[in-house]
Order: sequence, then structure tokens, then C-alpha cells
Amino acid sequence: MTTSVPTSPEFDSLAPAVPFDRRSFIVTALGAGFALAVQPVMAQTTITTDSTGLTAGEVKVPAAGGEMPAYRAQPASGSRFPVILVVQEIFGVHEHIKDICRRLAKQGYMAIAPELYARQGDPRQYTNIQELMTNIVAKVPDEQVMGDLDACVDWAEAQGGDTLRLGITGFCWGGRIVWLYAARNPKVKAGVAWYGRLVGDTNALNPRNPIDIAGQLYGPVLGLYGGQDQGIPLDTVERMRKALTESSNAASKASTIHVYENAPHAFNADYRPSYRKAEAEDGWQRLLAWFKQNGL
Repeated sequence: MTTSVPTSPEFDSLAPAVPFDRRSFIVTALGAGFALAVQPVMAQTTITTDSTGLTAGEVKVPAAGGEMPAYRAQPASGSRFPVILVVQEIFGVHEHIKDICRRLAKQGYMAIAPELYARQGDPRQYTNIQELMTNIVAKVPDEQVMGDLDACVDWAEAQGGDTLRLGITGFCWGGRIVWLYAARNPKVKAGVAWYGRLVGDTNALNPRNPIDIAGQLYGPVLGLYGGQDQGIPLDTVERMRKALTESSNAASKASTIHVYENAPHAFNADYRPSYRKAEAEDGWQRLLAWFKQNGL
């Protein structure tokens, strides 16, 4: 077990071994723009999806400790839309994550992105990634995240979403969460994990990694990874692929991992220099096809 904070480009959480408490929310509203830690934003490539024909904006989700801020987007007319949980990068629910929700809503989904650090602090206030990791990310328990995602599913059901058609997608830190949540909630029909860490040290707040639950998935997961990702070695991707293939679990065996040979970490983050247009667009089409293939 380790209590150190990771410094790799993956930016995933290896939190210190302290108990999880159901503290109240520090962050009670979503902000505009991007976290200071990712400035300057690559404005020339940032994709902006309009909200024409959508109901989109901030909502409050009842969760342990109070009301959790989240961004929701769905078609403005119709009902019983399939629900997609959108899990943030380490930088919180910023404009890119909101845009992902609107892109999904344009495809007929109710997409919801909860601010999963809301009890620990506001990632938008940090200019230094290491400080963000130490002061917020490393203090977020997996069990808290799982419970907050459950709360979003309950909220979506109460709002008329079809949670029997439930999907999840996430990026970087959120990519790891996709694998874990697909092994938690039996309602998950499919997940798409974008460059989420698969192996690593464990501790009280992060007791399991995706490799540990590879054979326990309720819904199949599509993993999208970069061959040039310095934070997620390809040998760990191969270990996960092998664990899925050798599993007797049908959803696990149906899961698949696609590696973009020349892509770095965060190749879908169109507001950062890591963005790779061709790979990001291909990954998006794979996501849409994966959800449709699995009944969403």
C-alpha cells in the first residue's frame, strides 16, 4: 500500500488511507470555463455544441450530505430517454464535459455529469496540477463516487429517464470509474472508458482497480486507449484485455479494448494540446455504435 500522490500524465487518484465520511458539500454550484490548471485552453480546437433542441443546464441531485451540483442535457421534447452518466476528468465538470453531455443529448440521451469532487473542494481554483491532486483528487473515496453515481441514477429515474437503459462514459480519472461502476450497478447496459487507469496500488479509499473486477462486469465496457500514453503502459492494457477474455462472465467477455497506436493520453480532450482529431472522432463513433449495439 502507498499513500503517495501520483505524478504521471494519467493523473488518477491514489488516495491516502483515511476513512470515508459522508461530509456535506463544499461546492454547491458549477462554474463556467475551465480549471486554472489547464490554462491556456486551445481555443482553436475546442468543440462547442449548441443547446438548440435541448433542455440543458445545471441541476441539483440529492445525495449523501446534501445536494450535489451536476450538468444535465437531454432532448427538449419526448420522454423516457436512455440515461448516460458522464464522469469527469480530474479537472471537474468544466466546459468540455458539459459539451460531451450536449453531444449525447443530440443523440437522444439524457446525459448527466455530477461534480464528484463537490465534498472535497473546487478543482477550478487550482493553478497547479500537483496541488489539485494532493488537496482534492487524492481525498475522493471510490465508495463516495459510486454512491453519488447511484444518486444520479435515482435522480434520472425521478425525472423520467429510462434507467433500465443505463450507460456510462468517462475520461482519464473518470475512465477508471467507468470500469468500477460497470461492476457495481446491475442496470448498466454498457460503458465506454476513455484512457482510464487499469492497475495500480490500492488503499483504503481506492481498494480495487479495474483489473481486480474485470470478471465482474454487469454491462460490457469498450476501452479506448492511446498507444503513446505515458501514464498507462500498454502492458497493463494487455493484462486487462487478457483478464476480460479469460473471464467466464458474459459481459466481461463481450468487453473490448481499442488502442490508437499514435495517440497520447487525453486524445479526446479538444481543449488541450493532447487532442488528436482523427482518433477522437473515431472514438466518438465507436462510443455511439457501442451504446446502440448494447440496447441504449
